Amino acid sequence: MPLLEETSLPQEPPPTIPVVIIGNGPSGICLSYLLSGYKPYLDTAAVHPNSILYTKLQETKHLPITEQDLEYLSEGLEGRSRNPVAVLFDTLLHPNADFGYEFPSVLQWRRDKKQHIPHLVLGKATPGGAWHAMEGSMLTISLGIWMELPGVNYSDLTNGKRRDITSDRATPEEILSYYRNYVKIKGLQKNFADNTYVTSVQKLCREQSEESVESGHTDQGDVGVGDGGSEGDGVDSSNTVGGGPLWEVRGYQKVQNTHVPFSLFAENVVLATGASDSPVRLCVEGENLPFVFHSISDFGSAISQRKLDVNSDPVLIVGAGLSAADAVLSACNNNIRVLHVFRKSVNDPDLIFKQLPKTLYPEYHKVYNMMSSQTYANVSPSASIRPQSVSIASSVCAKMCPKPQLAAGTVDGHVSVSLFPDYTSFPEHCVVSLQNDMKCLLQGNNSLKAFKISMALVLIGTNPNLFFLKSQGQYLGQDPTKPVSCKQNPIDIHPYTFECTNEPGLFAMGPLVGDNFVRFLKGGALGIASCLLKRLKKKGKLINSGSGHFI
Repeated sequence: MPLLEETSLPQEPPPTIPVVIIGNGPSGICLSYLLSGYKPYLDTAAVHPNSILYTKLQETKHLPITEQDLEYLSEGLEGRSRNPVAVLFDTLLHPNADFGYEFPSVLQWRRDKKQHIPHLVLGKATPGGAWHAMEGSMLTISLGIWMELPGVNYSDLTNGKRRDITSDRATPEEILSYYRNYVKIKGLQKNFADNTYVTSVQKLCREQSEESVESGHTDQGDVGVGDGGSEGDGVDSSNTVGGGPLWEVRGYQKVQNTHVPFSLFAENVVLATGASDSPVRLCVEGENLPFVFHSISDFGSAISQRKLDVNSDPVLIVGAGLSAADAVLSACNNNIRVLHVFRKSVNDPDLIFKQLPKTLYPEYHKVYNMMSSQTYANVSPSASIRPQSVSIASSVCAKMCPKPQLAAGTVDGHVSVSLFPDYTSFPEHCVVSLQNDMKCLLQGNNSLKAFKISMALVLIGTNPNLFFLKSQGQYLGQDPTKPVSCKQNPIDIHPYTFECTNEPGLFAMGPLVGDNFVRFLKGGALGIASCLLKRLKKKGKLINSGSGHFI
């Protein structure tokens, strides 16, 4: 959908839209589905295994879940999300999933076109969000059924394909295809504006925004930021969803290699941008050198372009998460030597590998076995380094790891698969600096070690980039003195509406509020849609899906 039709005239005022969603990944797609009039009801033929929740659902089974008391329904539920509505929606869609069951959803979806809320989803590419940038050969952490969105079974679009009897994990390519097809199947295309980049989101005082709409433009230098008051605040809200100040959203859309600027007004803005915009940096000397990268896709490009091979110096991989593990696996598959550096101990209970079942994730447990057994001290006792000394090694893996393939051994009581010999881990180490002569300086155990490398791959997490908001959105965090971080400092929201505590009319969902898995980020869509629909119902307003205006 183009933001500007060919017949649009420059002097026409920017359009005013009830809801603008920034981000077209699974969060934005799911919210678009719920705002398009699709409503979840309790399936009269279904019985939820949680008897207490089922009793609550029976009390108001004639109402859609979006019109019920989400706080009441969420009470007492437990799950792997800090957001109660996310746990509620997950248990309705996948009852007892954490216990290994695949019970069918207890929801039945019906569409009421008269309760369609006009909205626009802005995304940098076609629907799918960050899944466009995922490495295509890797398997998702979540099972395929957990990646699905309401109303369309994942298996229906993949012909019921399963890789083996214990795993239903998918490739990013398959998931991306599912999300694209989902938008088409559900007829949501008209709500999506692809190839759009948001550069500014500013809140206008109501009086100023009305003058701006009448004049058809705003003077960005005189934009007033709202005071963050509660809904209404003496403003006539009879023609709005939220009733507060309007938001001005600016940016550009890529159309045939040209950038077409756009400006529009929104009554509500939803942040669904995910967490993959800005890689976390080490902030050490030399991190900006040309052989240092922060994305696994850069590593894949170097391999495909044959810049790395079996004869190359080792690749330095920094990080102890799944992205770092994916890079290690990619290196192993291409016989590229690896130095793997991470701050944590291999026995740290917070390591992600300790939270993944071995039967479902054998490749990640292979990496963990290597991290535990092929440490610098274990594989190279003769090359031990005295405290405060520096060792230079141009081919460290060849010196530290024996060439014969390691035999299967026992790690944590389980028989391990054959490990990759040209791999060495450095637990409880950190990178001190990266040098122009392609050397890295590592510190650990009160000693410094220097090694010659061919590439450094820093994979220690990502942070959202909210540059288009004032103060880069920092004031929205649970700790407003620190930048927003999906794990350390998520956006502070109302737990049942997902509206930003410090900014009414602005909502956040997905990784921005700590829900990093698709199965839980869908709860944000339920909370936001429920909030907006209840505000409409309170005013006695419905929406005509044909005209897009209130009636």
